[in-house]
Amino acid sequence: MIAKAKDEHPVGKAVEAAPPAIPSSPDDKPSIPRQALAELARLQAREQLFDLLMASLNVVLWVFDWRAQRLIYVSPAYERIFGRPASAVLESFAEWQQSIHPDDREQALAGLAEVLEKGAIEQREYRIVRGDGQLRWLSDKCFCNEGDGQGRSIVVGIAEDITEKKRFESELQMLATTDALTQSSNRRHFFECAQSQFQLARQGGFPLAFLLLDVDDFKRINDNHGHQVGDQVLCQLARCGASLLRRGDLFGRIGGEEFAALFPYCRPEEALQIAERLQRSIRRLVFNAEDRPFRITVSQGLVSLRPDDTSLSALYARADEAMYQAKRQGKDRIVQA
Repeated sequence: MIAKAKDEHPVGKAVEAAPPAIPSSPDDKPSIPRQALAELARLQAREQLFDLLMASLNVVLWVFDWRAQRLIYVSPAYERIFGRPASAVLESFAEWQQSIHPDDREQALAGLAEVLEKGAIEQREYRIVRGDGQLRWLSDKCFCNEGDGQGRSIVVGIAEDITEKKRFESELQMLATTDALTQSSNRRHFFECAQSQFQLARQGGFPLAFLLLDVDDFKRINDNHGHQVGDQVLCQLARCGASLLRRGDLFGRIGGEEFAALFPYCRPEEALQIAERLQRSIRRLVFNAEDRPFRITVSQGLVSLRPDDTSLSALYARADEAMYQAKRQGKDRIVQA
């Protein structure tokens, strides 16, 4: 008879699995929780870095849910640039609409709708009114992300405060178009604008009048009273001329003591009335030099557009000739040719 070994299992009997070993120390714990904690730490670090970057940027990043008509994110710069609490604009899109300058509101809203058709808007500029009443210029770029997995049309944009840039551009424009002494249009700007009006009048058959005026005996004023007084004369004359013209008329200093005016849509008789009114106002101006008051007069040449005036130069030449004719006839008068 053969004996079975004590550790031999009977035939047909299942062998039970040994129970798992119980960790005997913390080092034997699974490594998955440590990996999760490390990943969480990395995510938190990234979030802190993102918040730091957003806080340091002087632009507004924004995210808009088009279907819900609701802003779902604005960066921290919103409160600095708009001067309004971010919570208010996130609660109601009307807050953003009301912050836009009334004259620019329609354009800004149209641009927001246009991005859905084009997919992106490279640049749109509009003004906002801050919470403290200050006016600021913004440049806005945005693009549309059709569908975010939740059935939403998301518009993402970035708005930059360009107020200083606009102010600088305005100053450059003024330097390029304005006479530094009298603050009226300079020669180049006057003739550029006059050329546009001349072409419109020729094409449309509209009346147009051109006026040249020159200060009588201006050299004597400079010689007797000094150039500083002469400058005062030119500045006062420029203010007087600008104040008497109609809306849409052009006025500028085109050289020395010579000024020019252009009257669009103005018939000869009406142009003469304007010139006479200007003549009377200039005569009433009083200047003082060393407690000695004096007055000035001007000679004016006035012409109107004729069918044979094929260029602005032709109109200018006739006005110049009429002005010198006024000088020859004794000054302080208007010659209409």
